[in-house]
Amino acid sequence: MQVSSSPWRVAVVGSGPSAFYTAEAVFKADPAATVDLFDRLPVPFGLVRGGVAPDHQNIKGVVKVYNKIAANPGFRFFGNVRIGRDLTVADLAAHYHQIVYAFGCESDTKLGIPGEDLAGVYAATDFVGWYNGHPDHREHRFDLQEARTVALVGNGNVAMDVARILLASPDHLAPTDIAGHALATLRTSQVKEVSLLGRRGPAQAAFSPKEIEEIAELPDVDVVVGAADGHVDALSKAWLEKEGARSQQRNAEFLQGQVAHGEGNKPKKLRCRFLVGPTELHGESGRLRSVRVQHMELVADADGTPRPKATGKFEDIEVDLLFKAIGYRGVPCPGVPFDDKKGIVPNVEGRVVENVGGPVRTGHYTAGWCKRGPTGLIGTNSLCAKSTVDAMKADRAGGKVLAPANGDIASVMQGRGIDAVSWADWQRLDAFETAQGQKAGKLREKLVSVTEMMQRIHALRG
Repeated sequence: MQVSSSPWRVAVVGSGPSAFYTAEAVFKADPAATVDLFDRLPVPFGLVRGGVAPDHQNIKGVVKVYNKIAANPGFRFFGNVRIGRDLTVADLAAHYHQIVYAFGCESDTKLGIPGEDLAGVYAATDFVGWYNGHPDHREHRFDLQEARTVALVGNGNVAMDVARILLASPDHLAPTDIAGHALATLRTSQVKEVSLLGRRGPAQAAFSPKEIEEIAELPDVDVVVGAADGHVDALSKAWLEKEGARSQQRNAEFLQGQVAHGEGNKPKKLRCRFLVGPTELHGESGRLRSVRVQHMELVADADGTPRPKATGKFEDIEVDLLFKAIGYRGVPCPGVPFDDKKGIVPNVEGRVVENVGGPVRTGHYTAGWCKRGPTGLIGTNSLCAKSTVDAMKADRAGGKVLAPANGDIASVMQGRGIDAVSWADWQRLDAFETAQGQKAGKLREKLVSVTEMMQRIHALRG
């Protein structure tokens, strides 16, 4: 198969960080390339818009980088276009030399324990999407008005974001781009106590030091760590000294310091529990009332890494609500191979394979969370995308590409009556949301339904 003499044409499914970093790497490799991003939503940026907490605007500032990438003359955005509904993978294969799947992980990981279907049990991913105004999650309802105690299963940064949003004063959140419906509900919240439940010890806590310290700085919140929960055992001490990252050492030091702080005297509490794993959720009349946890102990695996092991000792913790924050999970896309076990697109170094252990699908690639799973920070996706594009360059040089027709995919969409949102459409909507926010004394007032977005885009087109 020979490399086409026409400009390098790349389709990217998704428009979050990994999609933009993929476009950036392609343009650096070949400034004459064309890169088209497709997203099922009318708006770009993926989890930067729909996942990053509204009080973390410094993180959201990364969109300035994406805007520069979008200014490249070879860049196009096609929003409100769903692969499998409006276009098929075969359509893309007929119009591009290479296709990159960068649609992330849009679902949640289940606990897989009895009682998970009780009322009052929620996915943290749903809550995050809800307070960020993601169209998929705007209709969710969370019973914060009747709840005082909340359990959070997991202690990564998503769990910390959920804890902070639940415990922070609504006035702290009001000037941000938080969804209006979420702010209204949070103003009626009665939540006073959030307990983080982690299966491993304090030295293995998955949150970043800044996240836990940020909650401790909230004026009306105490971070409470019991003596047993703050204890770093000999195995973990040895592991920290040998392999522990500086962030893990900082976490252990901070948590041990909070033991001496005690209960504190502030009205709200974040309780950090370690070496506890939920085994069952108990309810009454269909509603959650308590979570049963099994206590763990740390034992060394073959390479000396501390792993949690069940002790057979149990404890019941009374809670009004529970949020599962144990990770995002991919959702299959029609026509794209899917590894159901890992919840990702099966691949070898970014090259999509037909199934796990199967042959490579020529011209098809993946980047970001749907390539490697929901790990790392936003910047991690840059290195991930560059790695994928390196594979794409090598394949292109070797003639291992698709053989697209000379037509433009835009003509296909126009012929099918697909109402695709352009980058110029998004820029007008962006300006509108920002202006509406300024009128309300906040950074941005998001439109939270696809229908509203499309109606406004039509009006702004003039």
